[in-house]
Amino acid sequence: MGRISSLCVLLLVFTVSLPVAASDSSSNDPQLDEILVTATLRSAPAIDIPASVTVLDGQTLRDAGRANFEDVLGLIPNLNWAGDTSLPRYFQLRGIGELQQYQGAPNPSVGFLIDDIDYSGLGTAGTLYDIDQVDVLRGPQATRYGANALGGLIYMRSAEPTDTLYGRIDLDGGDYGTRSEGGVISGPVDSLDSGFRLAVQHYYTNGYYDNVYLNRDDTNRQDEYTYRAKWVFTPSAKLRIELTAMQVDIDNGYDAFTIDNSRNTESDQPGVDSQHSTGVSARVHYLTSDTVGFTAIATYAKSIIKYSYDGDWGNPVLWAPVATVFQSSEIQNRDRTTKTIELRLGTEKTQGFGWLVGFYGNQLDESLTDLSLSNYQPLGTPVDPVDDQSNSLIDSGYRARNLALFGELDGDFTADLRWSLGLRGERWSADYHGTTTDFLGTNTGYSNAPVAITAIESVTPANLSPVNNLWGGHASLTQKLDSTQSIYATVSRGYKAGGFNLSQGLLPNQLSFNPETDLNAEAGYKADMFDHRLKINADIFYLYRHDAQITTSFQSDPTNPDDFVFYTGNAASGHNYGLESDAEWRATERVTLGADLGLLQTYFEDFVQQGATGQTLLTVSRELANAPHWQAAVNATYRDPRGPFARVDVTGMGGYYFDLPPNETTSKPYGLLNAKIGWETARWSAYLSGRNLLDKRYPVRGFYFGDVPPNFPNEVYVQLGDPRTWVASVSVNFGGERR
Repeated sequence: MGRISSLCVLLLVFTVSLPVAASDSSSNDPQLDEILVTATLRSAPAIDIPASVTVLDGQTLRDAGRANFEDVLGLIPNLNWAGDTSLPRYFQLRGIGELQQYQGAPNPSVGFLIDDIDYSGLGTAGTLYDIDQVDVLRGPQATRYGANALGGLIYMRSAEPTDTLYGRIDLDGGDYGTRSEGGVISGPVDSLDSGFRLAVQHYYTNGYYDNVYLNRDDTNRQDEYTYRAKWVFTPSAKLRIELTAMQVDIDNGYDAFTIDNSRNTESDQPGVDSQHSTGVSARVHYLTSDTVGFTAIATYAKSIIKYSYDGDWGNPVLWAPVATVFQSSEIQNRDRTTKTIELRLGTEKTQGFGWLVGFYGNQLDESLTDLSLSNYQPLGTPVDPVDDQSNSLIDSGYRARNLALFGELDGDFTADLRWSLGLRGERWSADYHGTTTDFLGTNTGYSNAPVAITAIESVTPANLSPVNNLWGGHASLTQKLDSTQSIYATVSRGYKAGGFNLSQGLLPNQLSFNPETDLNAEAGYKADMFDHRLKINADIFYLYRHDAQITTSFQSDPTNPDDFVFYTGNAASGHNYGLESDAEWRATERVTLGADLGLLQTYFEDFVQQGATGQTLLTVSRELANAPHWQAAVNATYRDPRGPFARVDVTGMGGYYFDLPPNETTSKPYGLLNAKIGWETARWSAYLSGRNLLDKRYPVRGFYFGDVPPNFPNEVYVQLGDPRTWVASVSVNFGGERR
């Protein structure tokens, strides 16, 4: 809090003498702004991209969002996320993606980049403050990003330096103890042919659960700091150097499950969900001639993640009628470092014949300690503080390397028919060294306390070094119907590396799994009509998966809610198909309307689940988990150049399976209503926003297992989405253009 307050004071002193910003002329322009997609190998208008893409610009992020990527997910067709964390960390595009990472090495299906910095599988870093654009590319993006983009790619880009000196202060306050303080300073440094931008924000809320046992309302809090810095150096029209740095400090609590699925938790060991991520990137773009450009991108990211939870969701008073002792907890500590380098050389133009070649390298290092503690002693049995414990510790180190060569060719068959071909070859290799220790020990009863190991039961070492050679690419045709409309057809092949499973009790044939490949066929329509007042994107797709990677789990000890065996295997095949569409219409000078729709069907065949002794539990052919059949959104924005502002968003999604069998439980369809009103001037703006105004009760994650002694019947447990919330905000602008 002190750091942000000090920065806001400095910002105020620094900018108070700047001239008042000019009025925002965009509100007087009946046209919609042209959007450039920056997540592709070469930036291009969205209408020219032969792929399913959704772009959320900075104005949309400010109008519809608050603090985190979760706020705007409902605006992106066929994008979903899995709870079980305080903020979205794991995403699914067209039904493909991870639901969690309790054990094992990172193997993401959806790429997640912030200013080119790789945070795949670490989506908690996706805070929205001073983010100016989000690109979401659906379907395999092998040519662009390779093995980590089987389902698609999410690319966030922070705001650019301004041409004139500019500053802003943002202050928010709301119910549930919500508050936010942020500031931006930006401007040119003409003597150095440069521009800079600095942004910092602190966001806090108590969260939406009350711990009635500890008498606290903040055990599921969100406490987040975001720092961004960008320096752009342009000494000539041919050279641009962009340096970006970011720091995200997430210190959230995690206490979101209850035995009665209410918002009143009873845990005596509330968990944490923290992520401290530092990232830097350097992007150099140089025009070697009038038509050929060279791009070099280097990034570094380090993340320290702590994730823990109370496995029994209870306390000694709650369990006293049935158990002398019942405690369970899980504590994970990850330290991940990612380094990437990318080199591209190719033509700059998007018409006529074009070519591009490139090299990509990625090294990921991660250390993991995963401590599982459990002690269950039923009422009436002799108390043994040691023998009744079931404890384990995973201590591992992991390194993965990706090396890839890629290329792309495109050209014109005719003036209105354009073709494109892309190919990528990639070599993925990994080294894993770890031990799993089963032990007897004692602890103080709190998940963050040290454990005194009294006896070692077993130590299982693991040393694995898999290597995969992979390839993918795309072929597409784009036909212009006229100057405002086009249709396209694309066939693309994606891939994902294989890997290994680390849970205890696995059979030899369950220790590793094969790479997955998929083949995606897609046809779409794009339009930018009526003098740029109406934009339409629509596509249909069919995706065939070979050796589809499916992750499942089973509870090997029904008296231990943390004794789950997690493993990934390969189904024989799978297929996903559906539709995505979005439209935006500038109906009048003051009114903009929008709508989005995603339809999805998923299916995988012949996934064999085996138990701890090798018996076949069942052969599964079913829909994917966390893949709703439909997602939809409509919105209306009113912005008057004289000051009044209002926006209404209605979003919804259909039901979906929470997980794989034996969890056959599903969610129910739901819809959410969000609204925001305010007043905007050149110097300041003020808003009141409400989310989930109808106070709908809806889940973001569900489990089905036994947690309640003494019989431990399987029941459904859900993590609930946010209830109705209110926030009032004020923003003060100083100096140049308003952003």
